[in-house]
Amino acid sequence: MSTVEIIAVAVSFLGIWLTAKRQMLCWPVNLLACALYFKIFLDVRLYADMLLQALFGLAILYGWIVWARGREEAGEVVVAPLSRARAAIGLATGAVGALAIGWIMHRFTDASLPWMDAALSSFSLVAQYWTARRHAASWLLWIVVDIVYVGMFAFKNLWLTAGLYAAMIVLAVLGYQRWRRISAVPDR
Repeated sequence: MSTVEIIAVAVSFLGIWLTAKRQMLCWPVNLLACALYFKIFLDVRLYADMLLQALFGLAILYGWIVWARGREEAGEVVVAPLSRARAAIGLATGAVGALAIGWIMHRFTDASLPWMDAALSSFSLVAQYWTARRHAASWLLWIVVDIVYVGMFAFKNLWLTAGLYAAMIVLAVLGYQRWRRISAVPDR
């Protein structure tokens, strides 16, 4: 456990909590968390997750713009429905991405756990895109991804980060409940 990991955990927890509350401040806080975890994952050779943090940085900028445009006059971020067709496309894209990233990481790097790391990274990008698009279903995908992340981080002896991801499961459950409650149209 390093000082950088301790700071990254605190910043990440704050960012997820702000996201669940639909606060615009979540975007710069989450951007800082990405930068910190980029360094951590580089150090433990989880290259797909390191790359994921860079891509999250871009997705965070995108989400920031989308949320800024998707607010009601009162300033509340509006939750948008996710159709079954779009959900299926997102999950299929995640699976294809997992295979492609996993193959690259397995073949061309000394990555630790290349296939698991790739799958988690790919489906995290789908979940992040759904979060940026303000879909309550994003929280369900985060729950599944975070459960597997807990095991991977425990295996890599990143105990504080494993604990963070366990807490993120709870935050994702709360985020899903909150977003579904305020959603004008439920996810289909």
